[in-house]
Amino acid sequence: MSAIRLAVFDCDGTLSDGQAGVCHAMDAAFAQAGLATPPRAQVRRIVGLSLPQAVRQLAPDAAAEQRAEVVQAYKIAFRQSREDGSLREPLFDGIVDLLHRLHAADWTLAVATGKSDRGLAATLSANGLSDLFAATHTADRHPSKPHPAMLQAAMDDVLAAPANTFMIGDTVYDMQMAAEAGTHAIGVAWGYHEADELLAAGARSVAQDAAELEALLNG
Repeated sequence: MSAIRLAVFDCDGTLSDGQAGVCHAMDAAFAQAGLATPPRAQVRRIVGLSLPQAVRQLAPDAAAEQRAEVVQAYKIAFRQSREDGSLREPLFDGIVDLLHRLHAADWTLAVATGKSDRGLAATLSANGLSDLFAATHTADRHPSKPHPAMLQAAMDDVLAAPANTFMIGDTVYDMQMAAEAGTHAIGVAWGYHEADELLAAGARSVAQDAAELEALLNG
């Protein structure tokens, strides 16, 4: 039997473009807590971290009680946007076809994301992708990236070795997580961190589009 080839994808910024929903919910959460709204560019840079870690970076001088209020208000605002239909999390170009081709070529697929279990399940279900992934791990059950726990759990779930595992993501947190877990790291250029940052953080390559990502995985 051939060794399991595991491709582990980040979600926001890699599979889907969720920055608008994140920024809107963060604006509402900071306003409710009586804190100055952080710049959009700064909010986009923390996509991928767990929510408490992200808020800690955005409001390092705020009291712990205020940060806790932001976290709770964010969850409520994001859930409301999903329930009222205003949330938009479109998949990036070529992602659906890429995932289906990899699955058909006997790649095992997984997700490791800073999203919640509820949020990830909703995104995958809305795009008809749930059945493609053999393992999904979120910040609800693991320490925030770049801690390697969620990536290690994905490998454990499917009995994949680090040498045959590829972490695919758009942030330095994904690349650092891959390094910590001893896996390969491939960056994508369509997300929220720059290509030179991803390479400096350990990416072996940075794909410019889904076709190049497929070639890098199969190369």
